Amino acid sequence: MIRILLVDDHPVARHGIKSLLADRMKEAFIGEAADAASALRHIREGGWDLAIVDLSMPGMSGLDLIKEIHQVQPALPTLALSMHPPSQFARRALSAGAIGYITKDAKLDEFVNAVDSARRGRRYISSDTADLLLRQAAKWDSLPHESLSDREYQMLRLLGSGQTISDIGRDLGLSVKTVSTYRARVLEKLGMRSNAELMRYAIENQLLET
Repeated sequence: MIRILLVDDHPVARHGIKSLLADRMKEAFIGEAADAASALRHIREGGWDLAIVDLSMPGMSGLDLIKEIHQVQPALPTLALSMHPPSQFARRALSAGAIGYITKDAKLDEFVNAVDSARRGRRYISSDTADLLLRQAAKWDSLPHESLSDREYQMLRLLGSGQTISDIGRDLGLSVKTVSTYRARVLEKLGMRSNAELMRYAIENQLLET
């Protein structure tokens, strides 16, 4: 039996994906985890063939969870699942150790193919994503936000979308002080002084949802 662990903080999303995989992959057992802590407990028990990890979760982000999974179970493939377009997170997910990247708006057949390829240990990147990564490769070193850590990059996107420090802290389960520290680091690394500058930068570099 194939054992797949689905990590997503949204019950409706987990139910939909679980139903899809149960219908298309009859031999699969789908386990569920709503956050990083419970996911890691399952991972440490072993016996999984694949972990599907949503990148947008409160507390430990999906990117950090993927890194942690590879510390705990280096041979376990992870498939990054995201509502964000590949241009915003694909490279970071693959750099974190994901074997593939798939978006939540992917067609059903594409999603199942991604899961099947990943659980067999084969890298999965759609042709569109591969083309995008190739086009962007030459620009990465020259883009200031590429110097940000994954958490700092997350803060840039949230601040750039107009969220307040309090809102971000509440949504991510972080203290206001911690969020303020990350904000200060982002401003320093990008050579900026205000949220308005961060917002302009995020918009100009297409880092926000359209």
